[in-house]
Amino acid sequence: MMFEYYWKLTVSVMPFLWQGFKETFTVSLVAILAGSIIGTVIGIIRSYRIPVLTQLFGGYVHILRGTPFLVQLYVFYFVLPNTGIEWLSWDSTTAAFVALSLYTSCYVAEIVCSAIDAVPRGQWEAATAVGMSQLQKLWHVILPQALKLTIAPMSSVYVIIIKSTAILSVIGIAELTRQGEVSMLRFPRDVLFIYGLIALVYFVYCYPILKFSKWAENKISGSQRLSLD
Repeated sequence: MMFEYYWKLTVSVMPFLWQGFKETFTVSLVAILAGSIIGTVIGIIRSYRIPVLTQLFGGYVHILRGTPFLVQLYVFYFVLPNTGIEWLSWDSTTAAFVALSLYTSCYVAEIVCSAIDAVPRGQWEAATAVGMSQLQKLWHVILPQALKLTIAPMSSVYVIIIKSTAILSVIGIAELTRQGEVSMLRFPRDVLFIYGLIALVYFVYCYPILKFSKWAENKISGSQRLSLD
């Protein structure tokens, strides 16, 4: 009897959670792709230790890593539109995409920079000895080795980003957690069960990423974990 009740409850709630999952998937995918591109570029630039740019991007990384994502989200959604600058008057979806993408980029930048620094200096010298330009050295020698080192920490960051989408509900994004909370209004006596379903959906989404990371680590010999601290 109890099983039948919870089964019917699950069937009633899952369409809402599915809608929320699609929103979570879209936002997290855009943030991961955009943040990875931005972060990779910043990480490469930081690895060259160009004085002004190193300090500028270093400040960018440390500010974003050193402040809560919720605060950053409020800044992008509430503070910037009040500056009076028209192109900063974003709706909730745009603010979510921008905030989460930049948040992703600060971690990716640190991982990429650390990975490049971990490549032995002799690799740079060998590439120079055969007459490669700076771009050729980076593209053909350094990045292929550095990117192998980013697999484990990058997958961990991606999982963090996926889970951080739950915070987007505070600005009205109808993602997974938000849809779950809407369902709780219909079934107020089953709040814990619905939260359990939400956690299960997040787990099903994140688990393959962690498994792929483990598989890739085992596949690529000599890979090692990089600390973000």
